[in-house]
Amino acid sequence: MSPIEVMPIGLVRSAILEAVDDVWGGITSRIELDASRFTPDCLKGLDDFSHVEIVFVFDRVPEGQAHLGARHPRGRADWPLTGIFAQRAKNRPNRLGVTVCRLISVEGLSIQVEGLDAIEGTPVLDIKPYLKEFAPKGPVDQPAWATELMSGYWNALS
Repeated sequence: MSPIEVMPIGLVRSAILEAVDDVWGGITSRIELDASRFTPDCLKGLDDFSHVEIVFVFDRVPEGQAHLGARHPRGRADWPLTGIFAQRAKNRPNRLGVTVCRLISVEGLSIQVEGLDAIEGTPVLDIKPYLKEFAPKGPVDQPAWATELMSGYWNALS
């Protein structure tokens, strides 16, 4: 199989400069699209949505540091050994991140969002409107360790 070429569509502009855990509450970021490839009409109608899904690259994770098997989430031995595809860690095989964010504004070739857990300069691969029909149908289950891990994730930066 030949590799698929994926090019960033833009970059994240954020006050957060380093990858950190548990500070993403209230963080606003701007995504600036590549003006050499896009015109503002590519965002036409996006402002009719309250939320967007952002696909981005964990580009600061060296390729050799990707986890391919199981590990303890955040290195905590008190949490179970868990496969990389059963967690949302940044050290993923393809280093892809996906986050649903509140859309604040659309202006020209940029959008402003709240709750994007990506740092300054992160390459953005795609922006999709969030449709409630894509939300899970019925109850959502997750293990206790995941609830504990996420308990402070959306805390505001102090």
